[in-house]
Amino acid sequence: MDNVMLARALFGSSMAFHIIFATLGVGLPFMIVVAEIAYQVKKDRDYALMAKRWTKCQAILLGVGIPSGTMVGVMLSLLWPGFMEIVGQVIALPFQIEIWAFLLEALFMSIYVYASERLPAALRIASVTFVALGASASAALITDAHAWMNTPQGFRLENGQVVDADPWAAVFNPSWPTTATHVLFSAYLLGAFAIVSVAAVKLLARKRPERERQYHRKGLILSLAIGGVMSLLTALNGHETAQMLHRHQPEKLAAAEGLFETQAYAPLAIGGFTDKETRTIRGAIEVPWALSFLAGNRFDTVVRGLNDFPEEEWPPLFVHTLFNLMVGIGSLLIVVSAGTIFYRLVKKREYPRWLLRGLVLTGPLALIGIETGWIFSCTGRQPWTIYHVQTTASAATQSENLGTLFVTFIGLYVFMLVVTSLVLRYYFKRHPVTPDMLEAG
Repeated sequence: MDNVMLARALFGSSMAFHIIFATLGVGLPFMIVVAEIAYQVKKDRDYALMAKRWTKCQAILLGVGIPSGTMVGVMLSLLWPGFMEIVGQVIALPFQIEIWAFLLEALFMSIYVYASERLPAALRIASVTFVALGASASAALITDAHAWMNTPQGFRLENGQVVDADPWAAVFNPSWPTTATHVLFSAYLLGAFAIVSVAAVKLLARKRPERERQYHRKGLILSLAIGGVMSLLTALNGHETAQMLHRHQPEKLAAAEGLFETQAYAPLAIGGFTDKETRTIRGAIEVPWALSFLAGNRFDTVVRGLNDFPEEEWPPLFVHTLFNLMVGIGSLLIVVSAGTIFYRLVKKREYPRWLLRGLVLTGPLALIGIETGWIFSCTGRQPWTIYHVQTTASAATQSENLGTLFVTFIGLYVFMLVVTSLVLRYYFKRHPVTPDMLEAG
């Protein structure tokens, strides 16, 4: 494996690890806000207890998310010095503002954790809302740098030097609104379905008291409703993303759909595999005209194919599979959440065990969908680090011995995942929900 591939593998592994905690760190505070509002509306102490217990989980995850985010920052400097040279002059602003967003989150997290029981209802909701706003703002600002890599603006390169830098133009790059919205919706989605998975596991246990089962049913329904709405919003935002790719990254859209020939009335390819040799897509189900409609809201929209671009600038063609996996998981979550809520409204009885077993999988599936989406977005930009400005090869470090660094950090990430899982398991085993319900009255 050459130096560039090792650098990509190490940074990609670091991001894949951090994304778990970063995304849950945005999704869980949103769910805590929802539970607090439900408590104030329904006056049901179970929702206040949900918010309290989810906050304990958020605190543990935050303790891992902060150092893993720091490691990602270190990796950027170590592995991509050519990239950081441009970033520091053009797109450093969102990183600086993100510090204040994190401060907002940390400050109001302290207020909520230690003083929520003493606050009136309005201030209680306000404190946890600021926690969620800080977390969401952090995600949107960090995403800004990623969006700028896809649609760079706010500078020019002359003889390899940055000139005419305009940081605000870089911040408000064309793809940021769509990309940031997609990241936030998918984070809220993951927060909801993570709770669905836990509630389903608890309801599958046969010997739990009925009072505890009622608590978990409420959490399950609340999370399914939020997860279903966020899944739908993510899908609608995906339509906007396709239009953004059509305008700004047409080769990524073509690779995502295995489209080689430029054409109007372009079909949408579902499934199958892209064959580079024959320049066709094999085994796919094609929906006539659908890709053209996604790209331009018209069936006769002309969608550019890969043959319009030099082959050395094509993204890896396996991004078609990544794209299908991401979209397939999102669509499945919409169906599952809507079907489960409908079942509850119509049947009005206990969920069957087969359904609960299926719901256990929704959290892991949501996480896989998010990981797949990030891999698709970054891999689909290759061979560029900054689209049509800087290649990945020119951005990468020339240092040797990255293999040793790779093995060391992968071992560290596995260790941190195991320890985090054990801490979560130990804490909630030592603090079961029934005593908390008795204490809450």
